[in-house]
Order: sequence, then C-alpha cells, then structure tokens
Amino acid sequence: MTPSNDFNPFGLAGKRILVTGASSGIGLEIARTCARMGAELVVTGRDAARLDACLAELRGISDLPHRAIRADLTLAAERSALVSDVGGAVDGLVHSAGISRLCPVRMMSEAHLREVQAINVESPMLLTQELLKRNLVAAEGSILFIASIAAHIGVAGVGAYSGTKAALIAIARCLAVEVAKRGIRVNCLSPALVETPLFEATVQITGNAAIEAQRASYPLGFGKPADVANAAVFMLSGASRWITGTTLVMDGGLTIG
Repeated sequence: MTPSNDFNPFGLAGKRILVTGASSGIGLEIARTCARMGAELVVTGRDAARLDACLAELRGISDLPHRAIRADLTLAAERSALVSDVGGAVDGLVHSAGISRLCPVRMMSEAHLREVQAINVESPMLLTQELLKRNLVAAEGSILFIASIAAHIGVAGVGAYSGTKAALIAIARCLAVEVAKRGIRVNCLSPALVETPLFEATVQITGNAAIEAQRASYPLGFGKPADVANAAVFMLSGASRWITGTTLVMDGGLTIG
C-alpha cells in the first residue's frame, strides 16, 4: 500500500500565525518557514522598511493574504492598534521580538533594567493578554515565546537579559494552566547562540578568536535561524497538541555536561 501524501501533522495549512519581531533574525525566519508550511502570516516589527521586505518575501512564497503591521509593542496605543488590526483570531502567536544588552550587574542602571524588561517581558505579556481578552487566540491555538539558554545557565554581562528570559518561562507555565481549558498551548524555545545578523555584528566587535573559543563548547556547532524556525513550526502545529507549559532547550549540546 502506498502511504498517503496528505498526512502531515506538522503542516500549518489553514492556520493564521502572528509573529512579532518578524523584520529580522529568528522572527523573520520563523515567518518564512510558517509560510512555506502553508500558514497565513500577520507579521509585526518596528522597522517599516525591513517589515515591508519581510511581507514581500511572504507574498513570494504563497498567495495567501499575508499582512504586515508596524508597531512598537512597548507602547500601549500601538499594541492596541495591532490587536484591532490583526483581522480576526490567530491560531498561533510567536513572540520573537526582544533585545539583549551587555552590562555587568554592578554597572547596571535603572534605565537599562527597565528597557530590557519592557521589551522582553512586558510587551509580549501585555500583547498576549489583550489578544486573549478579545478572544483573538483561537481554541486549540498555540502561544510560543522565544526565551534563551541564558535563562538556564549563568552568562557574565547579561544579568538583566537572562532575568527577563527566565521570567518569560515562569509566566508561560502559569499562562499554560490558565488557557488549557480552551485547548490553547503555551510553550517556550530556549536557543543558545544562533548565527543571525546580530550574531555577525557581535563577531565584528569581539573578533573571530573569541567566537571560535565559544564554538568549541558546542558539540553540534552554533545554531542557524532555520533550526529555531523548524522547532517553532512543531510547536505551532497539531503535532505538539499534547505539549504545554514546557521549554525546549536548543543549544547544540552546550549544556550536556
């Protein structure tokens, strides 16, 4: 008997996915990959030009009515405008927008702490809250937060960033319990170093020697944006319908020992 080609629990056909931070890096790759898997995308970010480029790519992948909505998610008015303009319920919500700032704890300013907290924790949680209040996350939908390996191990100089990613993981576990009655799943991905444009900029600052020293700690090497995007597809698809409140560590073997 020839197996059916129609069977694909990992497909996203018929699903609408909202991706924040979709104008670059991991968020952009998640948007592209979801479109390739058949989803209709609503993408958002702060950079209008890069967001337009993302939308053009999505429209080149499929003729579904993909949309781009520019928004600064730290501003309540722009979050509300995004929710009002999202165009109906979404089956998946991916929080990829975030920032990292290097600063040892003993030198950390209040402004530094507040900026990282506002972008990495308050914005995704308040956006999620508003979508849920308006019943704009479909039943049996999936909410996915991009955390970081820094939430699991000590990394010098990123105390504020690490704290925000750990907070996301903890809040997501609580949210998973709250929305389970509607079959909505809430999970996190915790990637280690991924070769994004931000990574390449870091190489220019620190030099190749420092990066290669870190690479030696990764049995499977550094990650690619596609690695995180593929995991996101799994978490957004029906293949993960029995998984909620968990965090998938993606670190190329960094923390095996």
